[in-house]
Amino acid sequence: LQVATVYGHGHIVQLLLEHDANVNAQGGEYGSALYLISLRGYECIVKLLLEHDVDVNAHAREEEYGNALQAASYKGHESIVKLLLEHNADVNAQGGKFGNALQAASLKGHEPIVKLLLEHNADVNAQGGKYGNALQAASYYGHKPILKLLLENGA
Repeated sequence: LQVATVYGHGHIVQLLLEHDANVNAQGGEYGSALYLISLRGYECIVKLLLEHDVDVNAHAREEEYGNALQAASYKGHESIVKLLLEHNADVNAQGGKFGNALQAASLKGHEPIVKLLLEHNADVNAQGGKYGNALQAASYYGHKPILKLLLENGA
């Protein structure tokens, strides 16, 4: 399932799921199919996995991103972030190099995702990860609109 997702083979993912592939299987370098596909950005495959009760809060085995929400936030996949949040992804889950999804999106300058995460009650002052918090992450690359947004939300 992971191999099919990483290469965006939606028809193979569908076939595997129809034959009861374990949507939450962990293994390999990255951990889970949802994590991989959130990183790659194939929205249609994320939808397939969500339809089969995938664990949206599973932690990644890889050190870079802590979970699917953090990976999608870092890569700027806004539609996937929305889908994950609609399926109860933990907006404040900690882990990985970037601490949490808000910090990852702030670092990369993804303003629409930062707004979305804040609308879903992301903790603007959560500590963790390489950059400490979202404000410090946004400051690292000088993302002024995000800095302003974070400060307006209590950072």
